[in-house]
Amino acid sequence: QVQLVESGGGLVQAGGSLTLSCATSGFAFGMYAMGWYRQAPGKEREVVARISSGGVTVYADAVGGRFTISRDNVKNSVHLQMNRLKADDTAVYYCAKHRAPSLQTNPDYWGQGTQVTVSS
Repeated sequence: QVQLVESGGGLVQAGGSLTLSCATSGFAFGMYAMGWYRQAPGKEREVVARISSGGVTVYADAVGGRFTISRDNVKNSVHLQMNRLKADDTAVYYCAKHRAPSLQTNPDYWGQGTQVTVSS
């Protein structure tokens, strides 16, 4: 079955960096777009960054220039490098598999999430 397991969350000071990783199994990883999403307390889940099967990337305006999404089609993993973190980046971060190779699709599987807390 499809499995997505996030790691790398934690507590960091504002201005610091973290790298999230998502290990996947149970599907042909290289054939699907992947994404990172987040949900802050009291807010709806929002997209952070997406990457197509071919490596095309799209970022939310709030994180553009600070975050970088990447994928390793050999290790079936997707990563989110987060730099210059702000208190507003505090949230549970979720890895998601999309329904098709392109970015113009919605997720159909989610990881369990990893907490990122940025202290100001």
